[in-house]
Parts: sequence; structure tokens; C-alpha cells
Amino acid sequence: MKLVLLAKPIAVLAITLSSTIWFVLLSHSNQQQPSSLKLKPKPDSMARSFVLWLHGLGDSGPANEPIKSLFTSPEFKNTIWSFPSAPSNPVTCNYGSLMPSWFDIHEIPVTADSPKDESSVLKAVQNVHATIDKEIAAGTDPNNVFVCGFSQGGALTLASVLLYPKTLGGGAVFSGWVPFNSSIVEQISPNAKRTPILWSHGMADKTVLFEAGQAGPPFLEKVGVSCEFKAYPSLGHSISSEELQYLESWIKTRMPGSS
Repeated sequence: MKLVLLAKPIAVLAITLSSTIWFVLLSHSNQQQPSSLKLKPKPDSMARSFVLWLHGLGDSGPANEPIKSLFTSPEFKNTIWSFPSAPSNPVTCNYGSLMPSWFDIHEIPVTADSPKDESSVLKAVQNVHATIDKEIAAGTDPNNVFVCGFSQGGALTLASVLLYPKTLGGGAVFSGWVPFNSSIVEQISPNAKRTPILWSHGMADKTVLFEAGQAGPPFLEKVGVSCEFKAYPSLGHSISSEELQYLESWIKTRMPGSS
């Protein structure tokens, strides 16, 4: 009985996101313009860009790949997308059961004061940094690298961007939280502080409470990091089409050479 109760909110982390993606895709397809009315794409003058998407607890990378089909602006023609899957790890909030997890989570719902497992977070950050390093070595300008994530993936996004030694194009946190204590601030470089953050959170979220999201901007303000916080009154623990549409425009304006 206890396992079922604990597994239920964890399932919400993964299943809600996947179902939301397909709902968003359906809504998006219904809003598409007829082919005869579509604008001609801009000339292929945009530099290569990279979007790394980090999924939530219990989810997988492939389940989130439909997200990229929503980014139809010409600016994303040369964008490389990456949807990695977290390794299976024991998760404390589910009595140590194995599931796809970037780092350990001690309790659900996640609150602003939930305990933080910094050692497993930092281990996950190293893997994210290795992915970013590989892409930059392949020729992508760091200013064209964007890290995005939902829930646990959003928390990892924040940690990865703040601890990366270079300035990136941006980090987008959806329904996430600050996964470390204030002592980590000493490890944030001046270059990392110039990476902008977009933070979106549903006010009806019962898995990662809104208060956990609200704690993010004040923390970043003290660090000296620019953060745009957007609250969605009726949104629970999922991603809306409105959030993804805004993310598309947010990334576009930060791509070097975009107009």
C-alpha cells in the first residue's frame, strides 16, 4: 500500500509529461496554416545551434523527442537536438526502487525546503557537461547551446548551466527546483553568471510545489544571474503548449545573428 502511494506521484512525473507532449502536438497540428499560406523560410544563414533536453524522473529521452517538431521557425533549421535518457538508479522517495533518475530525490512532493543530495547532482552535472563539451568541440558556439529540462531534468538543467565554465545561450527550467545548497555559489564562475535562465512553473503543481519554483529567482538574483520567471495559474505538473511556444521565441532571440 505504501509503495503504491509513493509510486503514484512519481508516475505523474513521467506519464503526465508524455501525455502532455502528445496533447500539445495534436493542438499544434490543428493550428498549422495551410501549406499554400506558409511563409517561405529564410535563407540558410543561421549558425549551428544545440538544444539539450533533460526529462523528468521515471521518463526517457525518446519519449520527449516529439518536442522538437513544435519548433518550426526557420531559425531552428540548423539545430541539433539531444534527448538523453537517465540511467536507472535507486530513488529514496520510492523506497530505493530502480528507475530512470538523474540523481536521488528524497521526498515527493518537492518543496522549497526538501533535502538535497548534492553528491549525486554533481555527478549528473559532469555527464551533462561532457555532452556540452562534445558539441562545442564539434563546432557549435557556446552561445548557441541551450539546456532545457522538466521537473528533475529542470533541476539538473539549472545545476548544469550554473556550474558550466563558459557562458551558454541559455537554460530553461520547467517545474524544477534548486537542487543544491547556497554553498555551491562559490563554484559558479563569472562566465556562467552571464547565462540567462528562463523558469516556468505551474501554480497548481502538486508534485514539485510552486513554492519550490518561487525559491529559484531569489536564489539566482543573489548569485547575480538573470532569470525570467513565468507562473501559470492553472497548470499542474506538466508542460503546456503556451510554455513551449514561449520557449521557442525565447531561444530565437538569443541565437547569435537572429533578428
